[in-house]
Amino acid sequence: MFSGSIPALVTPFRDGAFDEKAFRQLVDWQIASGSSALVPCGTTGENSTLSNAEHHRVIEVCLEQAAGRVPVIAGCGSNDTMNALLHMQFSAKCGAAAALLVAPYYNRPSQEGLLAHFSYLADHSDLPIVLYNVPGRTVTDLKPETVCELARRFPSKIIGIKDASGDLSRVTDHRMGIAGEFCQLSGDDELALPFSAAGGVGCISVTANVAPRLCAEFQAACAAGDLALARELNDRLYPLHYAMFEDASPGPVKYAMSKVLDFIAEELRLPLVPCNAQARAAVDAALVHAGLA
Repeated sequence: MFSGSIPALVTPFRDGAFDEKAFRQLVDWQIASGSSALVPCGTTGENSTLSNAEHHRVIEVCLEQAAGRVPVIAGCGSNDTMNALLHMQFSAKCGAAAALLVAPYYNRPSQEGLLAHFSYLADHSDLPIVLYNVPGRTVTDLKPETVCELARRFPSKIIGIKDASGDLSRVTDHRMGIAGEFCQLSGDDELALPFSAAGGVGCISVTANVAPRLCAEFQAACAAGDLALARELNDRLYPLHYAMFEDASPGPVKYAMSKVLDFIAEELRLPLVPCNAQARAAVDAALVHAGLA
């Protein structure tokens, strides 16, 4: 099971190509800074702009560089069930600990369709699944009753959820509706503190890309029940959480990382472009507030 601060890693680009050298440095820095697991090829990793070959290479490099020091939860989501399975098969072969599977986007399946999609993947791969619900991006909302039914059907396969629904009541819905162990990870940095209080055990984080040690210390304080320290760290990080979304993500986080790390360029892939002046100002101020600049 997973817990603590888990960065949804950016994918560094240079001159249009995956910057493998920078990504390896990023993996090492994240592990040295206390991140408890890594997620390559999630939304923050611009997975929707990667070819399948690039997608698989990013996962492969992450696993090679992590070298068993922390688990890797490979981003395998797709709105095409067969393509998601292809990603899962590759990730399992490379040694990933689990697959992060976003609810299918654009084609807007019903709850019955979501049950069929995730059931098919659980039936056809041995890789454990962390569900990912982010209706603000996918439009489709993975309802608590569907999550609970999937966990009931596949207790050894459906092992957790990254919940970015923004609905904190769902932490309790899942906790009370699922009989066995089920790992609940926040998908919203700014809600990680109340999410933890409701029963969450960690966060798959955007902010941890640029502030991994602070995010790891915050999650450790939550796990230890040290509310005073957790609040103090949360207050330091809070403006940064919001600054990460002042413009289309991961534009602001790549800008922030280019300010903090000399090996990460700000480059994104179309249709994403570097963040605007308002977002840059928010990031600059938040980095100062957090003590990172």
